[in-house]
Amino acid sequence: MHVLSRAFLVAVVVAAALPATPALATPATACDTPPSRRIAEVQGDGDASPLAGQTVTVEGVVTGDFQRGDQLSGFFFQDPKPDADPKTSEGLFAYARDTLKDVAVGDRVLVTGKVTEYNGWTELSPVTAIDACGTGSVAAQPYKLPGEGREPVENMLLTFPQPLTVSEHYNLGRYGEVTVSSGGRLFQPTDRPGVDAALNARRSLLIDDGSSRENPATLPPIVRTGDLAVGITGVLGYGFGTYRLQPTKPIDYHNTNPRLPRPFPVVGNIKVASFNTLNWFTTLGSRGATNAEEQKRQLAKLVAALKGLNADAVALMEVENNGQTALQALVDAVNAEVGAGTYAALQHPYPGTDAIQVALIYKPAKLTPVGAPQASQDAVFSRPPLIQTFRRAAGGQPFTMVVNHLKSKGTCPSSGPDADQGDGQSCWNATRVKQAQTLLGLVKDLPNPVVLGDLNAYGEEDPIHTLEAGGLTSVTKKFVPASLRYSYLFDGLAGELDHALVGRQLLKRVTSATIWHINSDEPRILDYNTEYNPASLYKPDAFRSSDHDPLVLGLTLPGH
Repeated sequence: MHVLSRAFLVAVVVAAALPATPALATPATACDTPPSRRIAEVQGDGDASPLAGQTVTVEGVVTGDFQRGDQLSGFFFQDPKPDADPKTSEGLFAYARDTLKDVAVGDRVLVTGKVTEYNGWTELSPVTAIDACGTGSVAAQPYKLPGEGREPVENMLLTFPQPLTVSEHYNLGRYGEVTVSSGGRLFQPTDRPGVDAALNARRSLLIDDGSSRENPATLPPIVRTGDLAVGITGVLGYGFGTYRLQPTKPIDYHNTNPRLPRPFPVVGNIKVASFNTLNWFTTLGSRGATNAEEQKRQLAKLVAALKGLNADAVALMEVENNGQTALQALVDAVNAEVGAGTYAALQHPYPGTDAIQVALIYKPAKLTPVGAPQASQDAVFSRPPLIQTFRRAAGGQPFTMVVNHLKSKGTCPSSGPDADQGDGQSCWNATRVKQAQTLLGLVKDLPNPVVLGDLNAYGEEDPIHTLEAGGLTSVTKKFVPASLRYSYLFDGLAGELDHALVGRQLLKRVTSATIWHINSDEPRILDYNTEYNPASLYKPDAFRSSDHDPLVLGLTLPGH
């Protein structure tokens, strides 16, 4: 039996007599404040938020951090517990630089800000409070192109399970943008049957670099159209009129469209080519090179392309209309590489008043001109076609090259028959049709005509139909597989602007044709310009020597 001390008993009695000490209350934090809205409520089930203009507090997990001033100045965050409505997005963008609070992917955040529709992009801006409330995770949602719509997944973390084809890279160097598409590359709807413009849009996805800088120092991989991209994961933002994916991990690109150092071989004893030089000018600071260094780089690439073509006659477009100066400079540079006298230049008898002219060079050892060069003086042509009949140097059947550069699709009038009619053929189509009709009149009495050049019309547009209805046949439609039948890329859509059409008799002598894809598949950052292109990317080769691909056809002409 234990005996308690008197002191201990006294202490117990005293303690029992004292009043109880109240427990200290834990102060409330911002994270204890429940959100006023869920992200899905902010997004709504339509194109615009039903809460636009209201200040809300929402909660989510950060999925993409682009807070730096040279990035998007904000971050993406997403509700890890989606609601039951598939029409409502679970993601938001908070326009908040890291000066307000620096967040990281995986942070669970409580964000207060004003709901704003910024040029079609639902976001919180301005953001007045950001509180980090622990961590969380959001799995990337699989999304397969073409998809049924992007609005329900705006601002969400997505992953694309299928391989996608690079279909556009025009702004790869300037803005770090690449467009990919499902089901292969995209074609112009007016270039071939069965192309759906709306489906093209649904099949495509613009991949951005999360940067607001022009000409960023760090570039995405340098890819060719036709290459494949796999493992694409990122957050889907919006800007400049289109949805754009900001990658959250590196994309794996595969070179499935390798460069060809030479065109596919064509069969025949005469090889004819057509090539738009993209403004070969000897006058600096005009349409072509702006300085002597650029001109040297441009010339090196054009020479490499002509060497690779190794054609017996080459129709040229966009050569400076300054007499023989620009043309002869090009011929001299080619001959310096392949041998003196290998090529000779014809003189255009009536080049017109445009800043550029069409031209023709040929190998005197292979071809002999029959008569002097001719040209149309019809006012319908702003760049009059050049006409020359040739025979093989060994003699035999003649053929006639009719070199063209029809009216372009730019600088559109606002009204009249040449205004854009909304049929996909752009403006000046009526003039191009008149030019095609005039060409038919020119060639009807020529021996074995081949109408070739940049016709500024895709394969199923009215000018081409006009020439075909007049008895001419497209050799590329006949000999080049549809998947390879393109020479130009515009706005992510491939198509054939450069054509060669022959009369019925010459068609019997055309034995093959090809298009050498050295330009349309290449990003412009590889061209001769020095303003923004990193010096390390330039090569004095044929690739990106122009923006049009050259075409080549083989003729088998009988001799004596």
